[in-house]
Amino acid sequence: MVNNRELNEVDVDKIRALTVYRRVVELGSFKAAAEDLSLSKAAISKNINELEDYLKSPLINRTTRNMHITDNGQLYYRQVCNILDDLKHADLSVMESSDILKGSLKISVPMSLGLLEINPIVCEFMHQHPELSVEIVMSDQYIDLIEQGIDIAIRGGGELSNSSLRSRKLINMRRVLCASPEYLSKCSKVLKPEDLAHHKCLIYSFSSSARRWLFRNEDEVKEIELPPNSYVVNNGLALKQTACAGHGILLLPDLFVNDELESGELVEILPMWQVEDHSLYVVYPFHKEQSQKVRAFIDFVVKHFERKQH
Repeated sequence: MVNNRELNEVDVDKIRALTVYRRVVELGSFKAAAEDLSLSKAAISKNINELEDYLKSPLINRTTRNMHITDNGQLYYRQVCNILDDLKHADLSVMESSDILKGSLKISVPMSLGLLEINPIVCEFMHQHPELSVEIVMSDQYIDLIEQGIDIAIRGGGELSNSSLRSRKLINMRRVLCASPEYLSKCSKVLKPEDLAHHKCLIYSFSSSARRWLFRNEDEVKEIELPPNSYVVNNGLALKQTACAGHGILLLPDLFVNDELESGELVEILPMWQVEDHSLYVVYPFHKEQSQKVRAFIDFVVKHFERKQH
């Protein structure tokens, strides 16, 4: 970029510089932006320096250890995001004008749910759209959709805390308290929620209420703090395997354990006590909602779960 270029000239170099600036702000460092954009750190610094020279205003104050976005830098960042998103929408409006979906789609799903339910849906979707490239990121950990460049995420949970995201509810999943017949035959009976204090409970560590289970029976509510000798794991399939092997009592959405309950490999406990349902959502950045491929996949997933409930 050269300083004497006209302000209204939009060229590839300017767009690249704006993209670099956006990723530096979002990722919080020059090094992370360089890795994300496959550029050298020197190239990142050069783009930012030229952008600041062009604007005659500092955007980022940086030292050897940290960086701080200036007030002008924050204002510029918001405008840059709008400009880049509008440019992308303009591109997509032409690229996706036909019924043939092309390009790439990056989808984030929890590991166990992805293997059990979502990946087969993706496979079916790819049969219908063979020219679309799909990347699946399977992880039970929270992923920042904007930072990681995710188009769509399948998530459990409630209200969104990030205003830059949109969501669509897919299904309510009943959570089931269950254990193997082998385990139940060796231990004292579970007649009420308080009895869980004398049992080995199997815990999903990423749950928002991992060590406290809440039960309802009509107007009666009981919150049970789980014993310290519990088994803890960060994966739902591993949790189910451990329960089937006779190591304790678990609490999982019915989608994970329906087959085992039907076969008798697992047995439901305290069916009269209800646990709060676990809702499943499809989540996406708001600036992706005009993308034809994003809308197509969301509609496809929604229809899948609608058929599943009937």
